[in-house]
Amino acid sequence: MHTNSRFEGVNTTLPQTQTIMDGMSVAGVPVEDVLTIVNLKRGWQYITAQNEPLTLAMEKQINKIVAAEDALVPGELRQGQGGVDLGSEEYFEPPLIDEQQEQRFLQKTLADSTRTITDKALTVLYHNMRQQIFWDGNKRTATLSANKIMIDGGAGLINVPLDKWEQWNELIADYYRTNDMTKVKQWTYDNAIQGLEIRANKTLSVDELNQMYKQLKKN
Repeated sequence: MHTNSRFEGVNTTLPQTQTIMDGMSVAGVPVEDVLTIVNLKRGWQYITAQNEPLTLAMEKQINKIVAAEDALVPGELRQGQGGVDLGSEEYFEPPLIDEQQEQRFLQKTLADSTRTITDKALTVLYHNMRQQIFWDGNKRTATLSANKIMIDGGAGLINVPLDKWEQWNELIADYYRTNDMTKVKQWTYDNAIQGLEIRANKTLSVDELNQMYKQLKKN
């Protein structure tokens, strides 16, 4: 939640984020930032409470939660022109959204037996970011949706460390330009998959991962 909030320019410290998650106010933090963190917490609670595989309906609900305060129509697919500022007066305009096409993409990706859980999650993550399928909150929604896939498969969590965000954003911008997610997926796999190993490179068991996810529900 602390790193996810950076998508909206929230600059709280980790202790401040934890305090807000605990339901207390923090002096000097704008209300908008508090709401972003609170809604992200609700989004994480939602995905960890769902026992069924990810669906487009779930993605809509995730967006409805995390973008409740800033989207034109929270939880509804984008039905107009949108775009992303890539910097240096460069602007990426994604295609219009076809709901049936998005449903088929998600179903096909999740059903693909040739892909690993992590590859499925990263494919959904970056596809959804580039498509800009919602009016706002696309990166937050894509991140939670991808992590739902990771959680369901016991594959850890996708979480890019803050000190690597500059490089990550450059790779995302390049992906938007080329529509080739190979580089950004490999970089994410190498730098941002967490929760798979503990002391002495010991691989976490399914039971240990389940304990992690139960703790997420409590936070």
